[in-house]
Amino acid sequence: MSSILRNIKGTKDILPEESIVWQYLESKIHMFFKQYGYSEIRTPAFENTNLFKRSIGDDTDIVTKEMYSWIDQGGNNLTLKPEVTASVVRSYNQNSLGKKHPINKLYYIDTLFRRERPQKGRYRQFHQFGIESIGSKFPEQDAEVLALAYNFYHYIGLRDITLKINSIGGHNTRKIYKNKLYDYLLPFKNDLTDTSQNRLMKNPLRILDTKVDFEIKIIQNAPRIIDCLSEEDKIHFKSVLNFLDEMDIPYEIDNKLVRGLDYYSRTVFEIQSKSLGAQDALCGGGRYDNLVENLGGKPQPSFGFAAGIERLILALDIDQSIIENNPDVYIVSLGEKSIQLSMKIANSLRLNNDFIVITDTLRRSLKAQMKEANKLCAKYAIIIGDDEIKNNEVAIKNMNTGDQKTEKIDQLESYFKVSK
Repeated sequence: MSSILRNIKGTKDILPEESIVWQYLESKIHMFFKQYGYSEIRTPAFENTNLFKRSIGDDTDIVTKEMYSWIDQGGNNLTLKPEVTASVVRSYNQNSLGKKHPINKLYYIDTLFRRERPQKGRYRQFHQFGIESIGSKFPEQDAEVLALAYNFYHYIGLRDITLKINSIGGHNTRKIYKNKLYDYLLPFKNDLTDTSQNRLMKNPLRILDTKVDFEIKIIQNAPRIIDCLSEEDKIHFKSVLNFLDEMDIPYEIDNKLVRGLDYYSRTVFEIQSKSLGAQDALCGGGRYDNLVENLGGKPQPSFGFAAGIERLILALDIDQSIIENNPDVYIVSLGEKSIQLSMKIANSLRLNNDFIVITDTLRRSLKAQMKEANKLCAKYAIIIGDDEIKNNEVAIKNMNTGDQKTEKIDQLESYFKVSK
């Protein structure tokens, strides 16, 4: 016998008992985000590799180490999406969405791919949901998305969360700050990891995001980017904080928070959960005012975030029993004529009553079928045997109370409408 084929390292099967939780969360995302006036967008699973090089940055770990890229038979250099923002902006430009609406408020639920080291809650094929709001330069747009993200986690039951926020300023601010940070870190160059030494030469801001203990100590006394903000940057950031205060959204200003992608500017943020341990970020994002133009469109200020679904599931630890997914009816059929009738009844209840109905297709015994009905936590069992067919009726058992009665077949739909 040949060996069993297994899934690829860093991927995970989402089995039926788990997919119930995924469906539950996805339905909550759809419902909540629409309350804020956001519409869903879906982009292809793969894009031109150059899209991510131009948006994320040539020297990022994502581009240099983590992307799944290949050249297809037509000579096109393609990449499985490692993130969604670039794809949404590409679609925005390509489909001239800015001509249809002055502001486009979009959300997504998507599957992404990065060749990272697999660990708890982090896979090479992973799933994210997020927001991209394209068109407004004003601080109230920042505040709306921040409130949406924070309130969403409260809405689905997370309480022990922290919104961390910072401003990294515009292009000129970052240029000044990069020089100051470089001058500060240069004397420590030989003490840094190889990764941070490389970042020091290319983009020292990324060192601020280090998780290495001795590097964290080094940057404790580093210059703060907030001290380099222009007057316009300061006014924008202060307005964002004022809006959050008005909405009673708690936050912490984190001067070391920079986010890892090149396209961010001004407001950046993360929402963190203590229940996740060291890797505590639930979601993160910020303002990206130059990306639309960098990818070929007209300048459009934008704000968004991305959030991991796997990490959300870890933080929530949802009790599957609270999610309504049990069958309304399990039909027990005994004999070939009973099977025919069970199929007919099941079809009618599904179409006319919107019931979840399970029928047995293994021709098992009465005992085995009733055991299965109990295992699936069906609300009712309909039992059909020769005697029931002869009398044009079925037996109905309430699986919660154990009560059982007979009902005429042509009265079944009326019975369940009343019972439901």
